[in-house]
Amino acid sequence: QVQLVESGGGLVQAGDSLRLSCAASGRTFSTYAMGWFRQAPGKEREFLSRITGSGGNTNYADSVKGRFTISRDNVKNMVYLQMNSLKPEDTAVYYCTADRYGGIRGTSSAVYEYWGQGTQVTVSS
Repeated sequence: QVQLVESGGGLVQAGDSLRLSCAASGRTFSTYAMGWFRQAPGKEREFLSRITGSGGNTNYADSVKGRFTISRDNVKNMVYLQMNSLKPEDTAVYYCTADRYGGIRGTSSAVYEYWGQGTQVTVSS
C-alpha cells in the first residue's frame, strides 16, 4: 500500500514557475515508477510525466516537454514536478501517481495503482 500526498500548488501568473511535491509512504518506494497527471474542468485526465523507480529514465507529454521536469529522491520518498514557463492552459488539478512496475511504459492512467488527492494549480494571464 502506498499513500501519496501532493503539495505546492497555488495561483501564479503566466510565465512563472512552481514546484509540486509528492510525499509517498512505504518502504518500497524506489521500486515504483511515479507519474504526474492533471485534469482541467470538463477535460479528461492528462498524462504529464513518468519517472522510473531508479530515477534513470523519464518521459513527458509533448504539451509539457521542455517546460516541466520530473525528479525523485528515493531517500526522502519524494517525487517532484518542476514547472516552468507556466501558461493559463496549465490550470488544472495535478495528481501524483504510483505504478508497481518500475520501468518505462505507456501513458495510460490505468496502469497506476495509487493516486494522491490532487493539488490545484491556477495560472492567470
